[in-house]
Amino acid sequence: MQEGTDEIMSRPAAATEAGAAHDDASTRQRVLQSIMEHGPSSANQLADRLELTPAAIRRHLSALVERGDLEARDQRVEGQRGRGRPAKEFMLTAAGRASFHQAYDDLAIAALAQLTRAMGSDALDQLARARIAQVEERYRELRAAQPDGSPVDALAEALSDDGYVASTKPALAGEQLCQHHCPISQVAQQFPQLCEAETELFSQLLGVHVQRLATIAHGDGVCTTHVPDLARRHVFVPTDTIRKKA
Repeated sequence: MQEGTDEIMSRPAAATEAGAAHDDASTRQRVLQSIMEHGPSSANQLADRLELTPAAIRRHLSALVERGDLEARDQRVEGQRGRGRPAKEFMLTAAGRASFHQAYDDLAIAALAQLTRAMGSDALDQLARARIAQVEERYRELRAAQPDGSPVDALAEALSDDGYVASTKPALAGEQLCQHHCPISQVAQQFPQLCEAETELFSQLLGVHVQRLATIAHGDGVCTTHVPDLARRHVFVPTDTIRKKA
């Protein structure tokens, strides 16, 4: 009888432990999601976003770093940095990104390698441009619906619709287009033509020469592209037109 009673008494404790483990897993996934959406973040930033205490968020960050989903680095500060040790910020590792949907990376890498061997690099370039055609189509739909809106914001929305979790922010002499997630980052590590085609499309759609500053495929926390101030872009005038005016 005593043995049965002990078993019954242990059930609430086991249920409590299981519930706590589930809560921890859910919170840690929220931490990963927040970093994916906002880029490398400090413990204080995460605590504010997720409405957790700094002590609680640090416990989860430690667990995620130990698990290999996050890595810590000194926080990057624009302008002059104050005294004292810089704060740490946390960014997703390849393993952390793998916790989100990454479709058939190994199969895609093998297929692209075979395509390149069989048909050459030109075939891969054509495939890279075809892959981002959906982003171009969505961008043009958004611009047609809101012709007075920001072209960079429209591009960010088109990228987000395609799974890139994109946003924009002001930058010196322009804006930065930030892609906080890359569904094909593992494939792009092996085939940088995918990133190059994407950057070329940005320039074509926005009508300016954009500069890729960082990519997730190269180990950065966010794919960052500098877009010059569109209001100051030069208008192309054909040579024939200039001659006629002269």
